[in-house]
Amino acid sequence: MEKICWANTDDFDESEFVIVGIPDESQSHALRKGTEEAPYKIRLVSNLRDSYERNGEKSLGRPFLGTEKKVYDFGNIDRVEIDEVYDRISRSSKIPISLGGDHSITRQIISSMGNRFGKMSLVYFDAHPDFVSSTKNYYGSIINDVLVNVDINSSIQIGIRTPEQEELNNIQKYNLEVITPFDIQEKGIKEITKTVLSKLGDKVYVSFDMDCIDPSFAPGVSVPVPIGLNSIDAVYLLKEIAKNGIIGMDIMEVCPSFDVKDRTSHLASRIISEVIYSSEGM
Repeated sequence: MEKICWANTDDFDESEFVIVGIPDESQSHALRKGTEEAPYKIRLVSNLRDSYERNGEKSLGRPFLGTEKKVYDFGNIDRVEIDEVYDRISRSSKIPISLGGDHSITRQIISSMGNRFGKMSLVYFDAHPDFVSSTKNYYGSIINDVLVNVDINSSIQIGIRTPEQEELNNIQKYNLEVITPFDIQEKGIKEITKTVLSKLGDKVYVSFDMDCIDPSFAPGVSVPVPIGLNSIDAVYLLKEIAKNGIIGMDIMEVCPSFDVKDRTSHLASRIISEVIYSSEGM
């Protein structure tokens, strides 16, 4: 297996960030299939487009600002291994960056990390609220499924633009703060960033569904929705959140078989680099 180009150590113990692939879409109901290919494709594209060879030596197209961190690529794991692997990562005070797979994987990651961190602030980037409560344990019920591990008062959703009525009812019931693409357009990214950072607690987990970004920037997702975030606003927000410290992050729902010239996988690779270089850790 090819490692992501941002991996720069073969020593788990010395790493600060751990890349984990979870190529599973078994709980997805999307018409588009293929998110299980994303961990492989994101790694491959990172090496093809963010890594260069000159005079026999490898050079990265790194972020313009920020400092390099020690990154270890754990490889891929099965869904049933999540508890064991994330317990090891959490006990070692390292920050996991997970590559899905369908978004339901986030539920298991948060559940596992909750054993160490307790209730956490969740920043949930998505076109969909994923707050269905009439059914459980699938990619549309994640927020309801993780309520036991999440401090809803210090959590926030970003990019939402296609909620079902049931989800709107639950958002109102739990008073969950939501930022839409229209809010960013109206108030500007700096004002929105202040709102987000003031909301969060000291244990922040970021879940990033690539469909939060408009399909013009990220066409290769399993459930694309127009009128989304532009890529600069999304990554700017991520960088500012990372500067304040995160305990973990995932990137979900990249669907390579529906991508256009690997644009979405490449954007995912760039997102990972910007978060790592910006992060102040836990």
